Amino acid sequence: MDPIAEYCECVTEAVRRIQSEQREAMTAVAALLADKVADGRSIYITGCSHSSIFAQEVYYRAGGFLLMNPILLPGMTLDVRPVTLTSQYERISGIAEAVLSGSPIRAGDVLFIASVSGRNDVPVEMAVWARDRGISVVALTSMAYSGAVTSRHASGLRLFEVADLVLDLMCPEGDAVLDIAGLPVKTGAISTVTGITMMHAVISETLRLLVERGMTPPVFMSGNRDGGDDYNRALLAQYRSQIHYM
Repeated sequence: MDPIAEYCECVTEAVRRIQSEQREAMTAVAALLADKVADGRSIYITGCSHSSIFAQEVYYRAGGFLLMNPILLPGMTLDVRPVTLTSQYERISGIAEAVLSGSPIRAGDVLFIASVSGRNDVPVEMAVWARDRGISVVALTSMAYSGAVTSRHASGLRLFEVADLVLDLMCPEGDAVLDIAGLPVKTGAISTVTGITMMHAVISETLRLLVERGMTPPVFMSGNRDGGDDYNRALLAQYRSQIHYM
């Protein structure tokens, strides 16, 4: 067995499946984002524990869309110590409302919620809270994983059941894909790779749609390129009403 080759092949196959099986969903999400941006609305993205990586990946980065706003949940990002608290906090009812009610998100905006299993209280409650207030909810979740587990939320619902649109992370129950002789559990998680791939694909299609409408959507230039700081500063000022992380 060659774990390097096998893992790379698993990732490659998952990305191939995303391109074919998730194309319609990604196109629908991009169309939603383009409509919202053109209407002056805001886009947010959040997630608990490792799912917070999706939010951190797509904002304030070279080549990134300026209008992606992270909601970094207190106690649920990987800089928390002990890191095991992140798993405990995402199962506590009430946190979602406390965080979202104190954020700038409002009716007409879009909220991406990332949760690989989709079973815990915080992501489910965020989706319910947002939809009840006229906010469009896009779930980043694994349908295979969610289908294999029960909800921990009092409603019995999982994230995909309370979202307007779903992007399937195409990872198995437990996330990991490799069996190694002598290990009692699988290794080689793929949800971060597949989720980030989909997010960059969706954002790129959103940008194309906006250009097609005659707009020039704001995209960060690398600050390490000559002129990058001035370029970005001007865009941040121009789109200040749709940017909430500064």
